[in-house]
Amino acid sequence: MKNIDSYTHTRGESIYLDDIPVLYGTLYAACFDSPVAHGKLINIDTTAAAACDGVFRVLTYKDIIGENQIGGIIQDEPLFADHEVHFCGMPIALVLAETGEAARHALKKIKVEIEPLPVITNPREAAAKGELIVPPRTFKIGDSAAVFADCDYVFNGCCDTNGQEHLYIETQGAYAVPLENGAIKIYSSTQGPTAVQRAVSKVTGLPMHNIEIDVTRLGGGFGGKEDQANIWAAMCALATQITRRPVKYSLTRMEDMRMTGKRHPYSSDFKIGLSKELKILAFETTIFQNAGAAADLSPAVLERSLFHCTNTYFIPNVTATAYSCRTHLPPNTAFRGFGGPQGMFVIEAAIAKAADELGIDAWQIQQKNLLQSGDELPYGQKVVSEANECWNKAFDLYDMESIKKNVDDFNAKHSLHKKGIAVMPICFGISFTNTLMNQARALVHVYTDGSVVVSTGAVEMGQGVNTKIAQVVAQTFAINPAMIKVNSTNTYRIANTSPSAASATADLNGKATLIACTAIADRLKSIAATELNVSVNDITLKDECVFLNGNKTELGWNKLVLAAYNKRISLSEHGHYATPDIYFDKKTEKGHPFAYHVYGTAITEVTVDCLRGIYEIDSVKLVHDFGSSMNPLIDLGQIEGGLVQGIGWMTMEEIVYDVNGQLKSNALSTYKVPDIYSAPKDIRIEFLQTQKDNLAIFRSKAVGEPPLMYGIGAFFALRNAIKNFNSAVKPLFDSPMTPEKMLMNLYGNASAFREINAIQAAAH
Repeated sequence: MKNIDSYTHTRGESIYLDDIPVLYGTLYAACFDSPVAHGKLINIDTTAAAACDGVFRVLTYKDIIGENQIGGIIQDEPLFADHEVHFCGMPIALVLAETGEAARHALKKIKVEIEPLPVITNPREAAAKGELIVPPRTFKIGDSAAVFADCDYVFNGCCDTNGQEHLYIETQGAYAVPLENGAIKIYSSTQGPTAVQRAVSKVTGLPMHNIEIDVTRLGGGFGGKEDQANIWAAMCALATQITRRPVKYSLTRMEDMRMTGKRHPYSSDFKIGLSKELKILAFETTIFQNAGAAADLSPAVLERSLFHCTNTYFIPNVTATAYSCRTHLPPNTAFRGFGGPQGMFVIEAAIAKAADELGIDAWQIQQKNLLQSGDELPYGQKVVSEANECWNKAFDLYDMESIKKNVDDFNAKHSLHKKGIAVMPICFGISFTNTLMNQARALVHVYTDGSVVVSTGAVEMGQGVNTKIAQVVAQTFAINPAMIKVNSTNTYRIANTSPSAASATADLNGKATLIACTAIADRLKSIAATELNVSVNDITLKDECVFLNGNKTELGWNKLVLAAYNKRISLSEHGHYATPDIYFDKKTEKGHPFAYHVYGTAITEVTVDCLRGIYEIDSVKLVHDFGSSMNPLIDLGQIEGGLVQGIGWMTMEEIVYDVNGQLKSNALSTYKVPDIYSAPKDIRIEFLQTQKDNLAIFRSKAVGEPPLMYGIGAFFALRNAIKNFNSAVKPLFDSPMTPEKMLMNLYGNASAFREINAIQAAAH
């Protein structure tokens, strides 16, 4: 089945936020944000801005009717700065004007007086000063401290991963429309309609039943619109509440990059102990997360880093401690993988460090420690593992021995170009780690002409979830997908939605849809049994007809639906699904938080120009655990997109803030994402065929986040190429591996480069 949005996408007819026809009287908003990262807000002068042509009003924190607070997990994030500013880009005032141009012009007239305060941008510095979002957390299994004494090899090190800009094609935005009796309808570019509803309720003081959130689709999200869409919706809703006029705000690209949070940068320490047989006996890590100025989703992101700190390896003795550090950067937020990639990078760096010191290939250690079914992870869950199956199939299918031989032969013949290879196995848990969020609802109506409409809490953002929802309906009712319409996501149709995140959207909302459709189908089968005077157990639905003991009858789908209606049988159902058997106790840091895990293995090959420091990703060949894919085309697209996004994070996407908290990589001229020339020249994806059961919808495992982690292999392949050029160097575990860092590492100047940067920063 093709993606049901493909036709309108390719014709430019799909409706996004900015395509919604505006109502007469609409005001356009623009936000004035803090020019400094930290300081006391002494005065805000909006007089000149308010006097500009076309300006209707300028709002500040003083105009808020409800609470000046949009924090979700922790109430620490004002909508507008009141007494202090906490990061460059923090909203201070909102201009409302008759046109967007007039609003943006008026921003230049706003004057603020801010008394500077010390700025922290480094998470380790924040931790040293006690600036933490939440108390530190530790996951532990066994006794790592005691076991290190018995290890044959023990190695220490540190590693760093930078942030990543979401760079969704559609920027953040919202459009608020006043309804009767003080209610407000908001069209929001959000992954979390209910999160927006709650934030708007808090800021406006309106109960949630007076706030309607509607989302047709997003032009990309990647986690950046899970929580941070709340800000812009709350601003527009507040403006509509005050003016009683429609208010629209679509951020410009530079506004979006400057004012929104990114993937969390991490700085981590590690210690790894191995036996002579290369079994990892003990592992310790201390993780410092750069949360930014407010909590946002940082505590949950940090938790998932701990969940994935051992990746796909069984390690009997682990102590992992994580700190969520408050700095003066925009609050960092969810990003595809949600902390999992940062956690995985640490253990992969530790293994690479051990391999360096032992003079062996890292995959010799990786393979010896892959999870087996029944192994226990540090948080207490025992796994049903596909790790070895994926690894073995990848090595056999793609002939790893030949790959290594070809790389060795190439390197022997070339002095200024070197190849490197790396293997990246993954294990990623599927579910929200906050157990209560693992629930969903679906509303299904069958109309008397046989057509069907379904509403769920799933938000379509390019991942094809609407297509999979339609597939569930079509398969359950045995009807043509053309007879099915998937509604926009709306908080009046489906209440209390969990965000479309955690790779769980299709599972949760698909299962809810299945429950609703099955209930209706069972009623229809009972009607068919009555009409045909047979047992309901002999009835099946197939090809839009009723079948009796496998034989087609004259009773078609449309006739059956009308017969049910005529007998006053309900053709509507509201289905509710909650993932069974999952729980987690944060007091003991133990439980069974995931419905299942996704596994895979990728082999990455790169070529480095050792004179210039540039490189190419030659190939990524992987075997992925899809379960039993219900839509291979969509799933392949997700694998390819996630892989390249992960490679971008590891190679070229470098977020740069100066010591004053000013974003320097603030436009597409200074922030580079992979294009067609930097994507792998050869991507091969093989489905792992498996009969193991799982809790996924139709046993089709999630594919949203897991493939991003394959991109980590690009960093280690590049690092291996560096060592093939200069065996004396010890490249830093510092991503992304930009061409500048590549040159420094190739010629052994990486440490000096880091020291020079530190000296310059201190002098500045």
